[in-house]
Amino acid sequence: MTPRITVCRGCCCGTTRKHPNVDHDHQLEVLRAALPTVRVADCLDACESSNIVVVQPTPAARAAGAKPAWVGSVLNDDAIHGVIAWINAGGPGRAAPPPVVAERIVMPPAVKP
Repeated sequence: MTPRITVCRGCCCGTTRKHPNVDHDHQLEVLRAALPTVRVADCLDACESSNIVVVQPTPAARAAGAKPAWVGSVLNDDAIHGVIAWINAGGPGRAAPPPVVAERIVMPPAVKP
């Protein structure tokens, strides 16, 4: 089983209002062509890091302690292909993220009471 990815496409991620020079539809097409499972969320509440994706570890990696990785500023092909490469290499807990992904990893938004 490969790691799963959730792509934020709600409030500001995936919108030309915030990122007019990004082909958001193309990003989803590339991800869906390369990965078996791509989920789209309305809003992940991490607007300051848009476009944000969350890479979920495999169940085995999660059982071993791996946590989901929040990757922000996924705004170009290098970032998209870096995320794909990381997932194909095993993702969180199984493989180190490539530099283009590692430099974009952000803290998840705080849990609201």
